[in-house]
Amino acid sequence: MEIWKICVLFLCAFLGGASIFLVKSDKSKLLKLILSFSGAYLFAITVLHLITDDFSGPDKSEIGIFILIGFLLQVFLEQFSEGVEHGHIHKHHDGHVFPFGIMISLCLHAFLEGMPLAKDQHNELIFGIALHHIPAAFALASILMQNHFKKQSILMYLVLFAVMAPLGFYVSFGLSNGTIGGVEAYFNKIMGIVIGIFLHISTTILFESSADHKINTRKMVAVLLGIGVALIGFFAGH
Repeated sequence: MEIWKICVLFLCAFLGGASIFLVKSDKSKLLKLILSFSGAYLFAITVLHLITDDFSGPDKSEIGIFILIGFLLQVFLEQFSEGVEHGHIHKHHDGHVFPFGIMISLCLHAFLEGMPLAKDQHNELIFGIALHHIPAAFALASILMQNHFKKQSILMYLVLFAVMAPLGFYVSFGLSNGTIGGVEAYFNKIMGIVIGIFLHISTTILFESSADHKINTRKMVAVLLGIGVALIGFFAGH
């Protein structure tokens, strides 16, 4: 396992959230472009790599069921996260109230996103996930700030969120090589669940922020760049 993977995942999430203390003006348009790029990149990588690899396994006839389970799981998680993983920032009631539902679902989401990174051929996913976590962490920090949490507390919760994807990476690595519980036989099914989550997240990012289902020029460029980078990595690997 390479330490740079852990550093990229952790630092992008943590620094993305911590930037809330540095931003003095509305940066929502820039965050939406980053989100569009990472969503397109994540979707392309899922189609080009994860799905094809997962369906090549011995239990390929069952993988579709687990992809559906992952898709529905993300639908369920968003009932609690309120779309924070998409960079959504909702107004909350004033008061020192901790958003347990948002924090728990966001951490579980990040943990599952880190799982595909255990296999070397999926290294290109790291940057898509890391970029995707920047606006998610920023939205989480914004919500905590709205609820009047102190800076130290916000940073502590950002650390917790930032370690979840690396933790998912470590657990997945253990599952894939059989060092954790000998359940490596179930790894492809777990990957199917992750694929379903990725498909929901990436397609929601691409379409939900477009007024009247129309994509403006800047967002289209960001989407094409995301897909283009994924294609470059795909052909370079072949």
